[in-house]
Amino acid sequence: MISPDFGLTETQRDIRAMAARFVDDEIVPHAGEWDRAEQVDRGIVKRLGGLGFLGLMVPETYGGVDADMLSYVLVTEELGRGDSAVRGIVSVSLGLVTKTIVTHGTDEQREQWLPRLVSGDALGCFALTEPGTGSDAASVSTRATRDGGDWILDGGKMFITNGTWAQVALTFARTSERGLTAFLVPTDSPGLTAREIHGKLGLRGQATAELSFDGVRVPDSARLGEVDRGLGIALGALSRGRISVAAGAVGLGQAAVDAAVRYSTERTQFGRPIASFQLVQELLADSAVDVRAARLLTHHVARIADSGVSPKDYATDASIAKYHASEAAVRVSNNCLQVFGGYGFIDEFPVGKYLRDARVLTLYEGTSQVQKLLIGRDLTGVNAMV
Repeated sequence: MISPDFGLTETQRDIRAMAARFVDDEIVPHAGEWDRAEQVDRGIVKRLGGLGFLGLMVPETYGGVDADMLSYVLVTEELGRGDSAVRGIVSVSLGLVTKTIVTHGTDEQREQWLPRLVSGDALGCFALTEPGTGSDAASVSTRATRDGGDWILDGGKMFITNGTWAQVALTFARTSERGLTAFLVPTDSPGLTAREIHGKLGLRGQATAELSFDGVRVPDSARLGEVDRGLGIALGALSRGRISVAAGAVGLGQAAVDAAVRYSTERTQFGRPIASFQLVQELLADSAVDVRAARLLTHHVARIADSGVSPKDYATDASIAKYHASEAAVRVSNNCLQVFGGYGFIDEFPVGKYLRDARVLTLYEGTSQVQKLLIGRDLTGVNAMV
């Protein structure tokens, strides 16, 4: 079987190897405990920053690491192999917030936030989804009203990753009938409160929150980009973010396959390892194919992004990778749980957690149904009736 390192540069292989060591040493031994406690160790953030994983593709001027999108994907894949809850911390803070500040921020905004975000001294959250607004991002109801040289924000956000840990919330609010505007809102701003959401099916160790904005005042210098142009900023970030979700799904699927292969060669029934049974091999083979295809699609779109085109030019490829990889992660983790039999149903083994964590990958940063609509629209040039 060809190594997953095939076609990578020496630098990319080194980055992947460093990420794999970190995951094996710092994440895998604790993932089950964090899941049961519904709390990832907060110290992981500084360790991620210390290795440069929160600064990939950020200019070195701000403490970042000169890397390409494929290197970011390789790190994200490894983090997904270790714990999707940790992968989400990086995908959101770096992928959605830090990179958006790099692209759209002023010099002052970059100097204010980037060094802290890159080092792990601060985290970012992406405040777009609302209690009544999920897939229809354009219908955001949180409002930002001008008051002299300031803006006043009122409304609520839901399912916000890093919401109770973040120091800055990249917040999208309505500023006209048709327009959204992006703001960098410090989370210690008076009137901004965060409530952590517990009882989740998966990603239990991740700090997912509901945010409430009650007369939150920010200066115009906190505005990111032009007034009423925030939706484009959000959609560009989501195109990049879908690549990250796809990579995390690949890592999760690989972890499930690795666990099932080990178990199937050790577990005996009828006097021989269950790996010798054809239907067990079928489950493993189907899973390996799904993971391989998801990896190739994800690496393909990462290479397109590295070619220098704009996010809108690879948006469909990102949707294809995200759709396939997330759905594959659910199939793979379910198949691998089947290999474990009854033992897969208890948390002594990790496959149950993989299945729970995989399920949300088909929901956030655009549901599978939304990805199909985007892909179909690109193929036909026609907006589907919804």
